[in-house]
Amino acid sequence: MFKLSHGRKLTQGAFLLLFLFLLFQTESKGGDELGYPVRLFLDSDPFIFISALISARGWEWTFLKGFLPALPVIAITLLMGRVFCGWACPLGTVNDLAGIGAKTKRAAVPKSLRKLKYLLLIFLLTLSLASVQLAGVFDPLSFLIRSLSLWLLPGIDNGTRALFNALPDSGSASESGLAETVFAFLKAHVLSFHPPSFGQGLLFGSLFLIVIGLNRVEKRFWCRYLCPLGALLGVFSVLSPLRKTAGEDCSSCGGCVRFCRAGASGGRHETWFGTECVRCMECRDNCPKKTVRFGFKAGWLPSYSSLPSGPDLGRRHIAASFLAALAGAPLIRLARPSRSEAAAVIRPPGSGDENRFLSRCIRCGECMKVCITNGLQPMLLEGGLEGIWTPKLVPRLGFCEYGCNLCGQVCPTYAIPRLEAGVKKRTRIGCAEIDQGRCLPYAESIPCIVCEEVCPTPRKSIRLDAVRVRDRLGRDTAIKRPRIDPERCIGCGACEKHCPVEGAAAITVKPLTVRRKA
Repeated sequence: MFKLSHGRKLTQGAFLLLFLFLLFQTESKGGDELGYPVRLFLDSDPFIFISALISARGWEWTFLKGFLPALPVIAITLLMGRVFCGWACPLGTVNDLAGIGAKTKRAAVPKSLRKLKYLLLIFLLTLSLASVQLAGVFDPLSFLIRSLSLWLLPGIDNGTRALFNALPDSGSASESGLAETVFAFLKAHVLSFHPPSFGQGLLFGSLFLIVIGLNRVEKRFWCRYLCPLGALLGVFSVLSPLRKTAGEDCSSCGGCVRFCRAGASGGRHETWFGTECVRCMECRDNCPKKTVRFGFKAGWLPSYSSLPSGPDLGRRHIAASFLAALAGAPLIRLARPSRSEAAAVIRPPGSGDENRFLSRCIRCGECMKVCITNGLQPMLLEGGLEGIWTPKLVPRLGFCEYGCNLCGQVCPTYAIPRLEAGVKKRTRIGCAEIDQGRCLPYAESIPCIVCEEVCPTPRKSIRLDAVRVRDRLGRDTAIKRPRIDPERCIGCGACEKHCPVEGAAAITVKPLTVRRKA
């Protein structure tokens, strides 16, 4: 007999495969458009939508239109409860897979800790009221995308390249030919355009493994105790008319408790935590007497006494979470570094005002994954706690490609706006400066015009001045020295990336806010 829980597993697998497919498609395919709705899961996230709406004051239609997919998720939750958590959430599915075969002690984690995710939700939304956007640090979809994009997939990508690069030296000609064919297919359809490498990859991997490892302590540990999205959907599910009931012949055998994936069942209806239930249907399908049922309760607005029960948060805990956020917001802001050259960072094109950018960025890592030169890197604390894991451009690693606008296409909150190709080419993110103490034509009278050659602007932002100097042997010689035209330079960083000077480049890009006066 077909069980609903079997259908749920098939649905979970389908959503996980869709999630992974879109994640792999968050990659340049050689054109200006990605071709797939790679932001679909983030756009469908009610927690990201609400927190970004509050933090960024994003009332413009462009912002709201991007999050239209979140409205069906909210509507389904109001009708059927937390089915997204049990049937569609990719991190929930990964946690289910990680929990297979785990033998956990039921008393290992106090059930009172279920309130943590609700208190975290209150804390993060209160921070959003103060325009401090840290929701993406804890959001499950943002967390999973960030972990896979900045740690797991780069590791697999680089490992695959290293493996195939070693094969031709160790096999026959036929094997080498087959390896080259397979490798060419992988580069065309699977591997990244540019071999990716991200700072803090080990940190992202460690956090991911901790979350996955907690399933050995208790299945779906993250979902039960820490997930703010689950807490928000739990709040919405209070009005859901879909309820669990148990027949009079229920023997309180404990099967509900044993099979429940979210720790929502206490055996009989009166001990069912409706806000915790993810509608996995395991209790229904595994009830030995088939007394457990799920059905729609008559009446859309239930009485207070019939509302699904949830964890008792306690007024003191709610007040403490709220006040901690109000007190923490200015402290987080005060920790932001000064606008010195050492602290300033180059943001993606179109990001604009730093306060606006920080109030919108959810740290999902999509922009960093799609960057074709690998120039966008995650920050740690150089931008203060408020800037943690936001993207910065590191031109020495990779420049901002002149004709590329992919980062704006994947940003779900428009922290990086989508710029038309012509507008993007004119958008300034910084200005180059020459260190004459390191520049070869200045410091050592050695000819070098690399920076001028790689400058992508139609009217070169780097000009060459012909001068006569004495070389290291004392001979009078003609040489060309580069000079920056600050009115034309857009700060893409191509010159810094390709500067042949070892170590720090002799020409570097500075943010417009900290550029030295000529």
